[in-house]
Amino acid sequence: MRTASSRMLVATILLGAALAGSVTAQSIVGQSPWGPDDELGRLNMITAKSRSQIMSKASAETVYDLSVEYFVGMPSWQAAGDPDYQIWMTHTPRGTVIDDPMGVGEQMNAHVGYTGSAISMYTHSGTHIDAFNHFGIGGKIYNGFSADEHLGDRGWKKTGAETIPPIVARGVLIDVAASKGVAMLDDGYRITREDIETALRKQKTKLQKGDVVLIRTGRMRVYEDSQRYMSNPPGLGMDAAKYLVEDGGAMILGADNLSFEAFPSEVEGNYVPLHTYLLAQMGVPILELVYLEDLARDGVHEFAFVGGSLKLRGADAAPMRPIAFPLKASR
Repeated sequence: MRTASSRMLVATILLGAALAGSVTAQSIVGQSPWGPDDELGRLNMITAKSRSQIMSKASAETVYDLSVEYFVGMPSWQAAGDPDYQIWMTHTPRGTVIDDPMGVGEQMNAHVGYTGSAISMYTHSGTHIDAFNHFGIGGKIYNGFSADEHLGDRGWKKTGAETIPPIVARGVLIDVAASKGVAMLDDGYRITREDIETALRKQKTKLQKGDVVLIRTGRMRVYEDSQRYMSNPPGLGMDAAKYLVEDGGAMILGADNLSFEAFPSEVEGNYVPLHTYLLAQMGVPILELVYLEDLARDGVHEFAFVGGSLKLRGADAAPMRPIAFPLKASR
């Protein structure tokens, strides 16, 4: 059953979709500086040298899990018509004794106590990374690949989630909520460039080219309450995103909310301007539903980020379980 807030969110999205055809001539997909066949965008910033440099500074004494748990009733885009997370048992110890699916007999089945399960979900469920084919402009995605030429019935032939490499890079937490002295940003709050600069100054954190930048809104504090979590969440604004990418040199942007950006749109004719700007124009992947509460609690703002996503061929997103290693204290 849809709540009033979920219906409002869907209405906003559908209205924006109707306006999407009026995208201005200046809004075109980005061409990769790494060549016409490139499918990695800024993920090309990951090199053997950059991986070695950050891991040489990492301490394994404490490991932070940046992923959420998956469970029936978890926050999802069900209100927009996408499937929610479901799990069901395919085998249970008692059922196996009765069914004897492998033909090994009651005694053997009772002895091993076999359990099996299956899941189904939207690819943008839980902690995940958006691939470049998630959003495009005018029928094309990042680096000019067109849907007419590269999208088949079994997914995209270009920039599918299977192309995303293991990510090992410097990670930065920008705790906007803590900077503003609140546990969680207000509903619908749009994070500005000034908010980002203020938080970085208070944390005494400097951005570096190739960072995985994660924004904490505090929304994860209500993750267990799906309706509350999904209702009019705070998110990043366009000026803040441009600052992080164009001035800060971020390789990946992420946050602890599900929509990443704030609604309604700041840009006429584009209902998800940050998604199209980052994915389709700048080649910057997006991480969503990243669990940042433990990092924030311990004041860990710089760390080694390590994450691998599922290699879902042709998909526009994939679940990820990223982890963070704090950096060793400087001597």
